[in-house]
Amino acid sequence: MEFLGINLTEWIGYLASFFVAISFFMKNIIKLRVVNSLGCIFFVIYGILIDSWPVSITNGIIVAVNCYYLFINKKPHRVKADEVQP
Repeated sequence: MEFLGINLTEWIGYLASFFVAISFFMKNIIKLRVVNSLGCIFFVIYGILIDSWPVSITNGIIVAVNCYYLFINKKPHRVKADEVQP
């Protein structure tokens, strides 16, 4: 299946690259990890489609690390001294 002369597998690769690249512009670490994870998930799919285990495994590990920091290792939000209410 092709769109604009590019097959579906390549589109998935471009989409993955787009999300990973956009994640580097995020200032908020939570948004960064979510967008980066989305890109890495697309890279896992892309790696499977092109039969490249190194691509799939590496990006799968990155998704796992992002999920760890997003859901398991939640640290409480630090309050700055000038934000403390008496």
